[in-house]
Amino acid sequence: MDKFAAVEKALRTAAPHTLLSIVTVALTEQYAAEKVELRLADYGMRSLQAVESVPFVTEPVPIHNSPQGRAFGAQEPVVTSDPADRSVEVHLPVTIRGDRMGVLSVRLPENGYTQAALPEMQHICEALGHEILVAERDTDLYVLARRAARLTLAAEMQWQLLPGRSCSRPEFSLGAHLEPAYAIFGDNYDWSVSAENLTLSVTNGMGQGIEAALLTNLSVNALRNARRAGLDLAGQATLADQAIYAQYQGRAHVSVLLLRFDLNTGDVEAVDAGSPRVWRLRDRTVDRISFEQQLPLGMFEDTVYTPQHFTVRPGDRLLFGSDGVYDASSPAGERYGERALARSLTGTRLLPPPQVPSAVLHELAGHHGESPLDDDALVVCLDWNGRPAGKASTDG
Repeated sequence: MDKFAAVEKALRTAAPHTLLSIVTVALTEQYAAEKVELRLADYGMRSLQAVESVPFVTEPVPIHNSPQGRAFGAQEPVVTSDPADRSVEVHLPVTIRGDRMGVLSVRLPENGYTQAALPEMQHICEALGHEILVAERDTDLYVLARRAARLTLAAEMQWQLLPGRSCSRPEFSLGAHLEPAYAIFGDNYDWSVSAENLTLSVTNGMGQGIEAALLTNLSVNALRNARRAGLDLAGQATLADQAIYAQYQGRAHVSVLLLRFDLNTGDVEAVDAGSPRVWRLRDRTVDRISFEQQLPLGMFEDTVYTPQHFTVRPGDRLLFGSDGVYDASSPAGERYGERALARSLTGTRLLPPPQVPSAVLHELAGHHGESPLDDDALVVCLDWNGRPAGKASTDG
């Protein structure tokens, strides 16, 4: 049996909490690895936390200014050497379908390292990442490794609801982030990709704490239920509107921007039901894409929603933000969405989409000043590449 196939089989059949042990044994046998360490990015995207049976024993390393962080950010292997120990340390990104999970670090004897080993070890990282996603259904080990502090209950509910933090296909690449990461309550995003379409929603449930989290959970699951029932975009908004109104009778509502992208043409159908907004960077020019705003979900009974349309071109970058982003004010009273957001979008144009939301939110914190933000803040960044001519629409 091929050695990589043997590792993949061992990972598939292993107990969920033993995945790192399986990889360690394989790397030791095949490359004489002296040490193997798996670190996952924390919820705040500031540090890489060690996966270990007793959490928080090993000190985290920062995503910025560390070899592990460089591998995570660049999504490429980073190799460092220690002449004193006559060893080489290889840091490899663990990423699945564009979702950046963490970094696997492998220390090898200096005379045992070759450049040819990098793609082989990266293959093992991919298999490990897939199995971590499956294992998280049955163990808290990997979830615990992602937290640098305790989550509020509302934040716990919201993070469990999210699809991931980034996603990549030939037609597009996107990334998202929320702050405060350990105390979010009402903001949320969701996406789903089929052979023909990308459906994306940006949601802002009113209120704070558990009430906001419960409201957003109801909204997102109602939208998913409608989408999976085959309803069109307006039908999805209508079903979610009815579900929220039935539960709250107009006492609470949810703002949502709901979009469906045609992967073949770049045509976009949109339902704007509230406060989330979108900006477009095209040829170094930033414009806000405006829609006819419709009522938030759940405000009134039997609201009718009408889709609107626009088109994205290859090379376009879209930035979606909640009101906690564009309404945040500087000490002088200038809202972030007035001018600073456009500057931030232009200034981060060379970063890949998964890194843009954190960078924008960092700029937002500087704009707002020393005091904490008044509201949770959500940023989603999407780069549109378009589908290559002649590529079959059923390609995965």
